[in-house]
Amino acid sequence: MALYHELLNALKKEVTKMDVGAKLPSERQLCLDHDVSRTTVRSAIAELEKSGYVERLQGKGTFVSRPPKRQNLSNYYSFTDQTRSLGKTPKTIILDFNITNKPAYINKNLGIENTESFIAFTRLRLADDEKMLLETTYVPYEGFEELTRDLLNTYPLYNIFENYYDLKIYKVKEDFSVDKVNKDQAEKLGIKPDTPVLKIKRTSYDKKSRIIEFTVSYARADIFNYETIYYPN
Repeated sequence: MALYHELLNALKKEVTKMDVGAKLPSERQLCLDHDVSRTTVRSAIAELEKSGYVERLQGKGTFVSRPPKRQNLSNYYSFTDQTRSLGKTPKTIILDFNITNKPAYINKNLGIENTESFIAFTRLRLADDEKMLLETTYVPYEGFEELTRDLLNTYPLYNIFENYYDLKIYKVKEDFSVDKVNKDQAEKLGIKPDTPVLKIKRTSYDKKSRIIEFTVSYARADIFNYETIYYPN
């Protein structure tokens, strides 16, 4: 599965840089270029076709379609990585950053005592300068004292976890629901108040099952979709 995902992301990057109507290399050539099996290539091409990136014409080959306007929230992990995989330029604007211990329910979501402090920051996420996500992230202060606004302005959060704290995300729990944004949130996202959005609550754990991040995001429903793929027994 790792080779499949690597190939899929690589092909997405390549396709988004090609002109609409351009022909993709043959399956055999893709196998040689990426050192993968034909089965892996066919699976990746089928997923690209399903997502609207390419169109297969019998007897002629596979051609680039217009890129999809909506981004997939399935297996959503890093906005920066996912946006780059689509051939777009990610941008993050930090709107707020502070250290506090209120509201108390955040402590519960972080698995820390009510008296303990946490770092809270709100970010606006953009792709090719289009407003996509408004998210507020909470991180325990203890153990992450060096996490600053300047550092977040320089590196993605998950890169900071890995490179500064030698931590990797081991498990992610996400909850999706439909919500409406208030006037302030709508203004930041560039949409009308009470517009329906996808609300995502994400809790990230390290390998010791410690919560190292709790994030609440509001994703524009006109841009994002959520897809589930499963294999019945």
